[in-house]
Amino acid sequence: MSSSTMRPLWAPLLLAVSINAAYAQDGSALNLDTLEVMDNKRNDDNFADDGPQTFEEWKDKARNQAADLGPLGDRNILDLPYQLNTVSYSLIKNQQIKNIQDALRYIPSVQGDGARPQARGMQGSVVQNSRINGFNIISTTQYPIEQFDRIEVMNGLAGSLYGPANPAGTFNFVSKRPTDETRNRITMGVGTGLSWLKAADLSGPIPSTNNRIKYRLNLLDDSKSTYTNDGRISRKLASLGLDFQVTDNTVIETNTSHYEYKSRGLPATVAIGAAGINLPHAPDPTKSDLGQHWAGDRQHTNTFDFHIKHNFDDNWKLDMGALRQIADRESTAVTYTFANTRDHSAYTTGVNTSTASRFTITSYLANLNGHVQTGFMDHNLTFGASGFVWNNYNPKNGSSVSSGTTGSIGSTPLVGGDYDNPTDFAKPDFLGGFQNRYRTAKTTQTSLIFGDTITLTPKWIISGTASWSRFAAKNWKAVKQNGKYAGSTKSGYSEDYGWNQALSLTYKPTDDSSVYFTYADSLQQGDPAPTNARNAQQIIDPYRSRQWEVGSKAVVGGARLSLAAYQIKRPYQAIAASGYYDNIGEQRNRGVDFTVDGKLTDDIYMFGGVSWLQAELRKTGNDATNEKRIVGLPRYTANLLTEYTIPNLRELVLNLNARYVGRVATDRENTLWYGDYHLFDVGARYTTKVQDHETVFRLQITNLTDRHYWTNIHPGGINGYGSSGFASANLGTPRMFQASVQVDI
Repeated sequence: MSSSTMRPLWAPLLLAVSINAAYAQDGSALNLDTLEVMDNKRNDDNFADDGPQTFEEWKDKARNQAADLGPLGDRNILDLPYQLNTVSYSLIKNQQIKNIQDALRYIPSVQGDGARPQARGMQGSVVQNSRINGFNIISTTQYPIEQFDRIEVMNGLAGSLYGPANPAGTFNFVSKRPTDETRNRITMGVGTGLSWLKAADLSGPIPSTNNRIKYRLNLLDDSKSTYTNDGRISRKLASLGLDFQVTDNTVIETNTSHYEYKSRGLPATVAIGAAGINLPHAPDPTKSDLGQHWAGDRQHTNTFDFHIKHNFDDNWKLDMGALRQIADRESTAVTYTFANTRDHSAYTTGVNTSTASRFTITSYLANLNGHVQTGFMDHNLTFGASGFVWNNYNPKNGSSVSSGTTGSIGSTPLVGGDYDNPTDFAKPDFLGGFQNRYRTAKTTQTSLIFGDTITLTPKWIISGTASWSRFAAKNWKAVKQNGKYAGSTKSGYSEDYGWNQALSLTYKPTDDSSVYFTYADSLQQGDPAPTNARNAQQIIDPYRSRQWEVGSKAVVGGARLSLAAYQIKRPYQAIAASGYYDNIGEQRNRGVDFTVDGKLTDDIYMFGGVSWLQAELRKTGNDATNEKRIVGLPRYTANLLTEYTIPNLRELVLNLNARYVGRVATDRENTLWYGDYHLFDVGARYTTKVQDHETVFRLQITNLTDRHYWTNIHPGGINGYGSSGFASANLGTPRMFQASVQVDI
């Protein structure tokens, strides 16, 4: 959808507001029977109140806040035998966050700067670890934060709840839901590089339906030049959520969204191409030609999902639905690779247009939850099913070429450069384009889920969940004649099934605290071998991860504190000395996470914590790599957001966010390291009324000290920690500011 086609979206927006106001004034709605509204479990941070207002409300939230645990339904976070963190609507709004990656940085146990979010140092998958409203989605496409009410992150293994997945946690992006009363909000903003943000969030019942139908419409246009000379980012969103109250006990929730994301001219990814070479000192990211003026991403993502929710009685509830998503991308991003020098004076420039340019996924779920009593035991039972069908499509005539080779993309050869004095070159001719595609992979997964949470006494709770899963994957590779696509042939197939399970014991010393122990093990689909392996594109056998976790939670004032210690083990994949991609050892991650969320006093709010992680590669049979740190994972990470409400001027709130990331290994042998760094963000907001309209002014400055640093340090290759021991990295953003004004109309 071009910018010219996005502009007319503002016309129906204004029309909807006008019609809504007219109905409200003259009362000429159609005469339909009024229905008792079913409780759809809206989060208390959702739009109307922007979070708790009084200290007593903060205390109530700390004790009673619920999260969506998929087949288990909504569960009180305080009583969960898992560590779960929620990035709320109010935090997202007040910190003026614009993307998922920036939101996830507030959780210290999460490594969210890459394309696939991950927790506790375990690489996430493309679809198994990320969800919208409980449905599997594509994680390697961009999402606008303005579309969501909150992000719920559950650390650790979750195969017993959702089916086979990497042990990288579960990331659930919860869409904004319609409000019971009409509320319209406009936000305008400006930031570094003359960025201009225009957003509308409109919600309420449709008067002519007597509150049977409610809507939530979000529109976004955020186009900007950025901190580099040729850099530009464009974000455009149109999303609509609808609630249909079919009967007193049945509601249908739908969400439809179209998102366009474009970027170009940003600093390139850098990669190490040979042993003995470390990352260079991070340059000033505003320096010219650290990327190419034409290089970047263009993405279009269309998503539709629906839930049908029915209350049979006070004890049994049914939730079923499906999601369909199509994510198109045209990636011309470049990588600068250092291969032959320690002083980084020379590099090669590479671009790859043969990677997937379309992802499609259809995911589904059906969950039945109920409550029964057997003697002195109280049971919360769960029966569920979930799964997905995921397809990848690649350009038929894509290319992968770098300088120093005889290749070219189209008619334009690539050139090298000097990283101390980088140069720009003409845009290549991307022969074949991105839309002439063929299917390269199909992955299916289906799980049947069972669970029982048994309350023995008010202080002792036992919970067990299990899922039986069947999963299959099939790959195809292109057949070329004279360098042109001439068809495809099957290159790999895998099919398997098995059980995933978890068992927990929880003890509640008081109503405001809990102590728990959880053991879990889960299957994970095998990865396809990288293209440089002797078994390229063949799918290795599935493997099993195991985790134990012990933790405690408590409410202090209006804040919820959480402390958890854990160990996760999983097989480690890489290209062995034989040239074949296979399991070559074991990754063992041990760690401790501490988090705080809420108001410690009436004036002080905190969100964040500290994470200690010991991530090691073991049982490799090679002394050079055995019991060595995993590339890119720091031992210590801390992030703490603190807000201070001025006691005598409570309309004014100041905030400080401090982040620390420890040093990381940049090679598998741990002979090379990148040092630690600190980042600081500051901001303020002031709430007032302008002509009787609630108005909030916000100012935020990120990276206050303008620290130059590398982020998203990880091993190269398509299979996360399993492909290569050499590091890739991205430059962190410089000091930037964002100012906005929000008006409720």
